[in-house]
Amino acid sequence: MSTKKVAPYGEWESPITPELTARAAIRLSAVTIDGDDIYWVEGRPAEKGRNVLVRRSAGGALEDVTPAGFSVRSRAHEYGGGAYLVSRGRIWFVNDEDQRIYARQPGAEPAPVTEEGPYRYADLALDRPRNRLICVREDHSTAIEPANELVAVSLDDGSVSPLAVGHDFYSTPSLNREERVLAWLSWNHPAMPWDETELWVARFEEDGNLGTHRKVAGGYGNSIFQPTWSPLGGLYFAADPRGWWNLYRWNGDRAWCVLKKDAEFAVPQWNFGLRTFGFDADGRIVTAYCDRAVWRLGLIDPSTGVLERLPIRHTEIHHVAVSGRRVVFIGSSPDRPPEVVALDLDTGEKQVLRRSFEDAGDLRGYLSDPRPVSFPTTEGDTAHAFYYPPVNAAYEAPAGDKPPLIVTSHGGPTAAAGTGFQLKIQFWTSRGFAVLDVNYRGSTGYGRAYRELIYGRWGVVDVADCVHGARFLTEKGKADPGRLIVRGSSAGGFTTLAALTFHDLFRAGASYYGIGDLETLLRDTHKFESRYLERLIGPYPARRDLYRERSPIHHVDRLSCPVIFFQGLEDKVVPPSQAEAMVDALRKKGIPVAYLAFEGERHGFRRAETIRRAFEAELCFYGKVFGFEPAGELTPVAIENL
Repeated sequence: MSTKKVAPYGEWESPITPELTARAAIRLSAVTIDGDDIYWVEGRPAEKGRNVLVRRSAGGALEDVTPAGFSVRSRAHEYGGGAYLVSRGRIWFVNDEDQRIYARQPGAEPAPVTEEGPYRYADLALDRPRNRLICVREDHSTAIEPANELVAVSLDDGSVSPLAVGHDFYSTPSLNREERVLAWLSWNHPAMPWDETELWVARFEEDGNLGTHRKVAGGYGNSIFQPTWSPLGGLYFAADPRGWWNLYRWNGDRAWCVLKKDAEFAVPQWNFGLRTFGFDADGRIVTAYCDRAVWRLGLIDPSTGVLERLPIRHTEIHHVAVSGRRVVFIGSSPDRPPEVVALDLDTGEKQVLRRSFEDAGDLRGYLSDPRPVSFPTTEGDTAHAFYYPPVNAAYEAPAGDKPPLIVTSHGGPTAAAGTGFQLKIQFWTSRGFAVLDVNYRGSTGYGRAYRELIYGRWGVVDVADCVHGARFLTEKGKADPGRLIVRGSSAGGFTTLAALTFHDLFRAGASYYGIGDLETLLRDTHKFESRYLERLIGPYPARRDLYRERSPIHHVDRLSCPVIFFQGLEDKVVPPSQAEAMVDALRKKGIPVAYLAFEGERHGFRRAETIRRAFEAELCFYGKVFGFEPAGELTPVAIENL
């Protein structure tokens, strides 16, 4: 006989509180191994989103390397990444506030290396023989758009010298083991780095400049990722000429595929400094790879091309660093929060060095396992998602009741929903909501062909996949058709608003810094994405009709259900004007609407108080719309026109 309490879906009490979601939102990234020490970056909501460089010594002690007043974050491309470098105990990092490069010696305060100016730096690499850093510099002094270039920064006097210019974008400088040859990536508008990049190499001349540039691979619709020199010789990189990001080797004469596999050994380069593979002491490749949105870790012998899967439980793996017989990565799984893990390749021993949070209590019985589902969608295609049923050890719903369903669309749109630990999903499922996390056409993890199905059809196929996913579950009796919700952030916010505007299936929605007007986005967004819409929608102004046709702001008369909006007031990617225009239109039409704007927040919320308030407000919003009383002490949200 069940001992659970009976209560309607949505009213279940849960230990996964808004406060816990905020406290557990520490972001772990950018792992580096330096001798016996291991470094990573922690984004801490409790410190207003400050990014702190952390060191773990060989003895196990943890130390904050960057003191209060400094935050390790680059703003190049707005999304940043590649913001620090460690070599033999010497540390260089980009400081968030002024975007200058700083050096930190043990026991001393950080000292600036570069001068003040309208510059942003990323992807730092050390050129030891010439005592300088090689990195990407983004120059915001130009009138039209920022200029990106590959530069050398002298560690003697901070002077900056250009090494490679002329392309719209650069990334991933990598020196070979003799430090005589440099490899790097470049690409040009309108391509994004997952569309088309070029891999270049050049030898240093006596004066420190680069000699003749030689293109090794890429271009012509091929994407290159993470060029890395093996300690035993040869340049390795991921490339997708056969439709999947597989690993290749270049020996100075030709390049060939190390292992052909229908899996992704790379990720979309939204940020600098992303790494999926490295080399152990024997020259074997230690690599993460993604098979249908589930990540694995493996070893490849380059001489045979044989892949050996390593026995780990993690299903999300990022920021792989390898040194000697040790690999360190950030991993998570449905029941394990993100953690920094060290793996001994000889013994198989695993050690957790840091978790994103430690004090959540016992959540067993409150975590919903993601279940992969595929379902038919428009044009005879098949879309993919992960379904999370409601789970709560203490509650069950009245007999015959069906749960409200939240359909989530990820950002990007070139990104993916994975199976790692996500309190932002468990927050809902533990209260009695079902969640469908959709990998709509355009998502990564399923090969280039699936990723490109969204080109020319953004705002159409992604929306259709969310709609058909919701119908798929309601037809199977897993959701209440009268309580269907769609939510998303950034590009997912656009999909959310389009689904609410152009379809009448959903009964409520939540947009986090979402896009309502595609033309405004085109005019206001930053350089990195300024031509992205040409592939997602079409050339502008030639196809202005498509931009207006797919922009919810021009069709608000078709929107007739409640929406809540969340917006950072310092967002440079999707400015506040986007949300405010939609909110004003809904106010005038008399549709229930709520708007929460947050000072100091940019694109993606980082502060604990913001994250906590957003979860509280969204839950209260659904309670008011659907007539249930959420459990817990929650600050109500003001809803207009309700």
